[in-house]
Amino acid sequence: KSNTALYGAQASGSSPISTAVKKDSDVIDPVIPNTIAHSIAIGNPADGYYSVKAINNSGGCAEDVSDDELVEGIKLLASTEGIFTETAGGVTVAVTKKLIEQGKLPRDESIVMCITGNGLKTLEAVMDKVEKPCVIEANIESFNAIMEKKEACTV
Repeated sequence: KSNTALYGAQASGSSPISTAVKKDSDVIDPVIPNTIAHSIAIGNPADGYYSVKAINNSGGCAEDVSDDELVEGIKLLASTEGIFTETAGGVTVAVTKKLIEQGKLPRDESIVMCITGNGLKTLEAVMDKVEKPCVIEANIESFNAIMEKKEACTV
């Protein structure tokens, strides 16, 4: 048996797999997706049964997060690692955080999260939820001036 467990992460507005895992069921009940995480908004996943089986057989679990939580996940990854992920990555980060807080993932072990999408792909989903970007002149002096402030700037 492997010592690697699989964990599922879905947006609450489209979470048929995590719902089935949490109910301890192998039946995937289709849903009508309602989330800003469009890239993973699949209400009736074709391989849902196999996903549930893989999670359960590995000893893992699944969880889902709201759109607000996924935006917080995007912000957390950006502020701690300098990585701007798209909404699906925000789900991954937020679910990982939630599972650690629930004691379902260990705080003291290595955890691999697959973050594959760039936040520039889904700007429209988060534009009204994050600070406006800082616009500076295209020279090093302007950049250095902003960096010396060490605070967010708005346009």
